[in-house]
Amino acid sequence: MAVETLERRPESRSRTLNILGISGSARKNSYNTALLEAAKELVPPGVVLETFDVSGLPLYNQDLEAEPPRIVSELKEAIRKADAVLFSTPEHNYSVPALLKNAIEWGDRPETDNSWDGKPAAIMSASTGPRGGVRAQLHLRQIMVDLNMHPLNQPQLLVAGAQEKFDSASKLTDGRVRDRLRDLLLALVEWTRRLRSDGLGV
Repeated sequence: MAVETLERRPESRSRTLNILGISGSARKNSYNTALLEAAKELVPPGVVLETFDVSGLPLYNQDLEAEPPRIVSELKEAIRKADAVLFSTPEHNYSVPALLKNAIEWGDRPETDNSWDGKPAAIMSASTGPRGGVRAQLHLRQIMVDLNMHPLNQPQLLVAGAQEKFDSASKLTDGRVRDRLRDLLLALVEWTRRLRSDGLGV
């Protein structure tokens, strides 16, 4: 019996990659949202980063799955169109905030329509505390197992003492953090291209 082989063709690097940025904070002057804004300035050539504000999502309710609110459909469509996802999350009570968990639930449901499935992802976090949101990142990685996402392991970006890294206009001013953010974005792009060329990414 003949065995078919599938030819894997490297993805063209001239193709624009689209990254979807999602902040886990609804605060007006959120450091995590500010991190995403800084990321827009630091993405490598050929990459576009667009953010989606999940603060307007209603609380997840399975009764609404058959006819979801318009903003839920818009979120799911944005996830599907993205080549990769960049989460920026604060830490609440040793875990991810309710706002982000709610967005994850909507993107994951209904059971037959998991919009996160197969997406490469990276996580970053900012906190005024000394650990920079490390426990939230760990829990988010655990959640991604069920979502069947592919999180980047290294480098990690944990911004501790965030109040000292941004100015009064919420602009990232710390040079070392900017360098690490740039490295994270480059790694996410390479990770995304690698997964796509291997046929693992969506």
